Amino acid sequence: MPANAAKGRTFTESARRAQIVAAAIAVINEHGYAAASFTRIAKQAGLSSTGMISYHFANKDDLIGEVLTEATTVAYQFIAPRMDAATGYRAKLRARLESNMQLVRAHPGHVRALMEIAQNAPKTPEFVDQRFGLFAAHLRAGQDAGEFGTFNADAMAVTIIGAIDAMVIGLVLHPEVDAAEFGRELADTFDRATRP
Repeated sequence: MPANAAKGRTFTESARRAQIVAAAIAVINEHGYAAASFTRIAKQAGLSSTGMISYHFANKDDLIGEVLTEATTVAYQFIAPRMDAATGYRAKLRARLESNMQLVRAHPGHVRALMEIAQNAPKTPEFVDQRFGLFAAHLRAGQDAGEFGTFNADAMAVTIIGAIDAMVIGLVLHPEVDAAEFGRELADTFDRATRP
């Protein structure tokens, strides 16, 4: 069965794929991307062999692609409503930065999986480039609206993403740290850096 043939899948097949993806996220979270073998994932999922994974996914890249889809969907569903509730470019940037930090506590396994894949996958995941494009476009639109000052939007987008990633790593490594406080500090920093 083609791994991307979503149409025509039975409920059981869809449930099994979701189970395998959840197991892959757990393995990547605990052992890292490089150690996420089909054998380890099958054991985590409670499967008797790796054959069930191979039935549903063509190869590791195919499975990792599904892990990325799941993890980025969870992140989007967490962050988007908070951004939608904010009015204006500055407020939306603040909501994005604060919710990124809170996401680490709400969905630590998904965040860790995204980090591991972004840092270690042989091919740069698409979401990495998409994230840069979204930030840069938001900053330019805010500049056009007069809510942001004059700066190079591409350079600022790279700086913001670098700061997010560094703080996320800190939160992952130090679960005792207050993610909400980190989010406020990050948002305050870039509000000052981008305001007119």
